[in-house]
Amino acid sequence: MTKRSESPPSTPTVQVIERMFNLLEVLASREEPVSLKEISEKTGLHPSTAHRILNDLTIGRFVDRPEAGSYRLGMRLLELGNLVKARLSVRDAALLPMRELHKLIQQPVNLSVRQGDEIVYVERAYSERSGMQVVRAIGGRAPLHLTSVGKLFLADDEPQRVRAYATRTGLAGNTRNSLTQLSTLERELLQCRQAGVARDNEELELGVRCMAAGIYDDQSKLVAGLSISAPADRIDENWVPKLRSTAADISAALGCPKIPEPLVAYAR
Repeated sequence: MTKRSESPPSTPTVQVIERMFNLLEVLASREEPVSLKEISEKTGLHPSTAHRILNDLTIGRFVDRPEAGSYRLGMRLLELGNLVKARLSVRDAALLPMRELHKLIQQPVNLSVRQGDEIVYVERAYSERSGMQVVRAIGGRAPLHLTSVGKLFLADDEPQRVRAYATRTGLAGNTRNSLTQLSTLERELLQCRQAGVARDNEELELGVRCMAAGIYDDQSKLVAGLSISAPADRIDENWVPKLRSTAADISAALGCPKIPEPLVAYAR
């Protein structure tokens, strides 16, 4: 293969990304580790350029270096692939139950997953008749500690991971109700664990309250949260059994072998 010119390109960022993808493609073509020499030959990159990019990918765990001078795909790619897989399968399993729950309560029903220190809204069932404007569209993000679903994921974490999250984010608030102190957040997370339901009491947006229940995969791992959003003066505690039951149904559809204890009484 003819080697590409190493002269500075007019769009260096785009070229680096292209080179990165080419390197990953070479590693993906082999089950065993690939030597730097072979990688250089197959991509047409100078060994020093390939080495520099591979080192950056190793830091991000996208590439592993089992021994000096050889490389293979890293675990971070598996983690990201599993995230996409979970997101797609959860959405497929959740869509119809979400719509049925919305018909019962006539308020927006949201499906969210965790991505780093935020939740991402991946699906929503709602109608204009709910009388509530949907502010965050599908694909929107919000901090974990300000949302009901985010609290589910924090409650599922080890205490040291929650403290690390608080340090990273500073627990910045959006409203006067936001939980911005670690001790207060920890008490709230304890209640989440005990009840199996998390709540947002106008902490992300004034005038909006939410309740959420967890969705678990075939490994009994928390992979998503199902939440109900409503105007603060319309939230109804009678929705809790319906919410739990719907989340349990979705978990069962994903092959969850054992519904977590707080949901058992509500499973159909």
